[in-house]
Amino acid sequence: MPADTPGAVRADVEIPSMLDLVHLSRRPLFPPGGIDLCRQIALLTGMKEGDEVLVIPSGLAVTLEHFVREYDVHGSGVEDDPTLLDRAEDRLRALGMLERVHVQPGEMDALPFRDGIFDIVIAELGLTAHVSPENAVSEIVRVAKPGASVVLVQPVWKAPVDTVRREILSEHLGCRPLMVVEWKRLLLGAGVQRLHTENWSDEETAFRPQITKPFPDFAELFTFGEKLGILRRAWRRWGWVGVWTALARQREVHKLLTQERILGLDLVKGLKQMEGQTAMVGVSGGASASASDGAPEDGAPEEKQVTDLPLFGDNG
Repeated sequence: MPADTPGAVRADVEIPSMLDLVHLSRRPLFPPGGIDLCRQIALLTGMKEGDEVLVIPSGLAVTLEHFVREYDVHGSGVEDDPTLLDRAEDRLRALGMLERVHVQPGEMDALPFRDGIFDIVIAELGLTAHVSPENAVSEIVRVAKPGASVVLVQPVWKAPVDTVRREILSEHLGCRPLMVVEWKRLLLGAGVQRLHTENWSDEETAFRPQITKPFPDFAELFTFGEKLGILRRAWRRWGWVGVWTALARQREVHKLLTQERILGLDLVKGLKQMEGQTAMVGVSGGASASASDGAPEDGAPEEKQVTDLPLFGDNG
């Protein structure tokens, strides 16, 4: 991007993503969907006492702590950010849960577990922050037992977006959204069947009384004092140029995502194929499932790609 382009920044300046800034909060936060989504996951997977449950990335282990407390499962997590991992361990130690919730370092495309040991594997926001969706999905399926539940809770494109803007938005958000149909293809290709999808960003339902935003909103999540603390910590790591650029972009992205409604939050759940079982491509939708999951219906005109978004200057 030329230096005189609006929104431009020097190539040598590191810019934090919105997920990076949210992770600097001292307040433990449930991922998008909150506790209602956690309860729905437990219901869909039949979570019960003694189950081996893996959540990745584990962050501050808020989701894991909930599952261990409420369902008496054996909770494991993997986090690729060493700072987050240290904070998670400190938090769990203070709660007296470090022996019940096990978190460890690792990469999302190289999980530190042998094949087929978990009854339930849950992939949350940040799964694709540093690795490809294909490799991440392959790993979560690998460590699941045959017949185990595999759950993705991910931001998804609700309208086709051109490749350049996908990359820009993904870098800014700190994750790599796909369309629901793309997530399904990856799961099916990795040996997950009987897929069930739910849209957690559009309509109110009996199990989700309030509409859920698809991505943590830095501007609305935190109090003024919390924002100042986050910005001070961000400044120490990225400097004022990187932080200021991230915040300037956040305002534009927030407006774009709110007005254009191109990003949503979806849950996709399936079962890992049993050994020797013939593949069965079953797809269902819950009370808030998307009818087309991003794929045009037969005979329906394909949606026009979103290519004219005024994002970060002419090269955005």
